[in-house]
Amino acid sequence: MIDSYLPIVVLGGLALVTVVFMLAGSIFLGPKRRTAIKQQPFECGRTPIQYPGDRFGVKFYLIAILFIIFDVDLAFLFPWAVVYKSLGMYGFLSMLIFLGFVAVGLAVIWKKGVFKWQ
Repeated sequence: MIDSYLPIVVLGGLALVTVVFMLAGSIFLGPKRRTAIKQQPFECGRTPIQYPGDRFGVKFYLIAILFIIFDVDLAFLFPWAVVYKSLGMYGFLSMLIFLGFVAVGLAVIWKKGVFKWQ
């Protein structure tokens, strides 16, 4: 039983050693000349509109969280679509209920005006 996990443990160990080696190499071998120009924020060759450290609006985080939630919901749809025929009517009805909850959630946040950028 434990022999079947040995390749995973070896791969994880190799990945960890690689990460530590690369981080140590960049710390010890990389140049450390800091100048005022290098420390300025850079945004596509232009003067930055908003400096790092300024706060983002709550609206940005709310949209990001909603995107993640609906993205995860779509991740549930793909495996269901693969085994759709073997699930039968029970699988179809359970997915309809799931999609109903998602649709109600979308309607509620739309009604509250979350998607308006004003």
